[in-house]
Amino acid sequence: MAWLGDVVLRIGSLDVPDGGLVVMAIVNRTPDSFYDRGATYALDAALARVDQVVAEGADMVDIGGVKAAPGADVDAAEEIRRTVDLVAAVRAAHPALPISIDTYRAEVAREALAAGADVVNDAWGGVDPQLAVVAAEAGAGIVCTHAGGLPPRTRPHRVTYDDVVADVVRRTTALAEAAVAAGVDPERVLIDPGHDFGKNTRHSLEATRRLDELVATGWPVLVALSNKDFVGETLDVPVEGRLTGTLAATAVSAWLGARVFRAHDVAATRQTLDMVASIRGDRPPLRTTRGLA
Repeated sequence: MAWLGDVVLRIGSLDVPDGGLVVMAIVNRTPDSFYDRGATYALDAALARVDQVVAEGADMVDIGGVKAAPGADVDAAEEIRRTVDLVAAVRAAHPALPISIDTYRAEVAREALAAGADVVNDAWGGVDPQLAVVAAEAGAGIVCTHAGGLPPRTRPHRVTYDDVVADVVRRTTALAEAAVAAGVDPERVLIDPGHDFGKNTRHSLEATRRLDELVATGWPVLVALSNKDFVGETLDVPVEGRLTGTLAATAVSAWLGARVFRAHDVAATRQTLDMVASIRGDRPPLRTTRGLA
């Protein structure tokens, strides 16, 4: 990444300067992912996916072993079996590539960090307070996500907020401060508004529209927008038709100050972010011959 500015965010060995936009590629070792239906469940398929997304411009990969939605029970031992060997294999194949482990369990995070992960991506809002402790002990980063206080792997049902963005700000900043108090390096803490998690579609749209309020807290913001239900419901399209809506939300979020973008479609996301960065003046065009030749 050839970006301008001072370093304000660290993700593994990656120093992200002000204005830098990071693509976090999704690699799910689950047989029942909503998006790929288990296409990367086998270890060799998951490793091939990592090679692919790195070639497409991913700056880091996010490895998960349990789908977010309700479904078959996956205990910690099975989650470890699905993720830790993959983390170790990715670390061996890509020594400098930042890796995050998508888990809400401290015991899973501990094993994954020992195998080479750099970040704990806690998508369920700190239900296990030991996650931050484990991250701190490993010198790792952490993503602090708003899930509206829901238990893991549950869907929101008629959830209400007096002000959804105020709730997002309150909960995520409290988690970030608790992580730092536990010993996590402040430069390795991110906050995530948690689109779809504990929210209906209108909540997720409002969180996107007012993302600058989350950015204004000073904590780097990660967004996980890719192919989510709020995009599908807004446009009335199935999962396979959500890329355009996802990229629109990605561009808006980048313009409003988000720093890290969790994505399935890496090449399209990379181009979208590069274009936003160039319009904003943070990235020079790669070619400028028009009107000069």
